Amino acid sequence: MGVLKYVVIGVVVVVVIAAALTLLLPTLHRVSVQYVGSSSGYEAFVPSGTINYNGHTDPTGTLILSDGDTIQNVVWDGQYSSTIIQNHNQIVQLNGQFVGQTDPVNNQPYVPLQDFYVIKGQIPIEQVTINGQTYYVIQASSINPANIAGFYTYQGWIPNVVVAMNTPGTYAARIPGNSPVYDWANVTGTLVYETHLYQDYIRGFFRGSVLVQPNGKIIPYGYNDNVPGGTPLSNFINPQQVYNPSS
Repeated sequence: MGVLKYVVIGVVVVVVIAAALTLLLPTLHRVSVQYVGSSSGYEAFVPSGTINYNGHTDPTGTLILSDGDTIQNVVWDGQYSSTIIQNHNQIVQLNGQFVGQTDPVNNQPYVPLQDFYVIKGQIPIEQVTINGQTYYVIQASSINPANIAGFYTYQGWIPNVVVAMNTPGTYAARIPGNSPVYDWANVTGTLVYETHLYQDYIRGFFRGSVLVQPNGKIIPYGYNDNVPGGTPLSNFINPQQVYNPSS
């Protein structure tokens, strides 16, 4: 009788474990790592929220590829994960504080800013299913940190920034403090001043750069030294030219 008791208990334990595994398997299903993007281009991760992944909190958002295509439901996992969450939360807080107020230089309303993280070259991603939802996980720790840099600009212009970075003939330049661009009564003028304003509130954020496109149009942006980047992105991080709108 004693032996039979232990046999029955053993069978019950095995059944319980098997049932638990059956419940867990649909929760996290993985597909092998793939690479997206161009080996010589620039892609950008744009955070919008967070998710609990593998027992910790990661940023989620959209990945903009070098050709302008986008991938939704992207998770950034690995290096800089917590830094991205902190940076994004600070941007959101400042948007809540300033958007709707007026730029004192050009008298135009402030616009919402957004942080984004540019990656030089192809990106390793892993498709996973979490509780029935498909996500694409960036394996950030597999990327050379020199190939990752943080920036911020007007929320609505980030796709334009990615396209401009990948357009031959686009170059980055610095905006001097006495530039007439600050007086322009449009989003461009507002953005130049607003990146300066946010710099005063977020440690590691720097203002004062623009992408100059082949057609002469400019996109102001700021640099985020909390995700510092390296030589492959130095032309955007530390522009050597000075923008002169009269030239």
